[in-house]
Amino acid sequence: ENRENMRNLKPDKILRPTQYVEKILVTAILDGTYACGAALPNERSLAEQLGVTRPTLRETLQRLAAEGWLTIHHGKPTVVNDYWQQGGLRLLGTLSKYSTYLPNGFITHLLEVRLTMLPSVAGRAARIQPEILLNCLAEARNLAEDAKAFSDFDWKLQMLMARNSQNPVFSLILNDFAQIFANMATHYFNLKAARQASRTFYRELTRAIKNHADTVEDVVKKAMEQSVSIWKEVKPG
Repeated sequence: ENRENMRNLKPDKILRPTQYVEKILVTAILDGTYACGAALPNERSLAEQLGVTRPTLRETLQRLAAEGWLTIHHGKPTVVNDYWQQGGLRLLGTLSKYSTYLPNGFITHLLEVRLTMLPSVAGRAARIQPEILLNCLAEARNLAEDAKAFSDFDWKLQMLMARNSQNPVFSLILNDFAQIFANMATHYFNLKAARQASRTFYRELTRAIKNHADTVEDVVKKAMEQSVSIWKEVKPG
């Protein structure tokens, strides 16, 4: 049925043809229309189904293959990869565009990655540029009780930590999480408990940076563990 629906799709007037093809193929992979290991229709048939030219389709297939979504076998069918195992950081950037189709548990996995990474990033930044972090944290005192305000501030703080850690790779990783985080954080910060937990975190982090820089990693780790727990209560699985 899903494949029949694909045959009836017409190019989205808002999207460029390559963007349209990407959207259809990635969402079809994520929703299981094309499962891992499945072969795509041949190029001519797929281009006809999508209503695009073969060069447009080929360009998109090659880019998705470079990200790890697909493996192109010349003279043989293009196959859907186990993208969790074969994809790279660029795949995250594409994945973030289609948060509606994210598999169950993905956000929890993402938060667990943040739990692993952010404490050490924060510790480095607090040792190298404490005043920059403190100036940012001072803004938290005036945060409105608004989910978007918290989401924007929390992302700003994380990016400041990454950019002042003297390791540019941290910023590259977080940049790929940006859209997913924005979508998730709005739901998360709609909870009063989440906003209260973050206010407590910002106060404790401020004190740690000022008085006990060696405890910054522990403060951040504790806050990240709490955020995972809160999210699991809201979105089980």
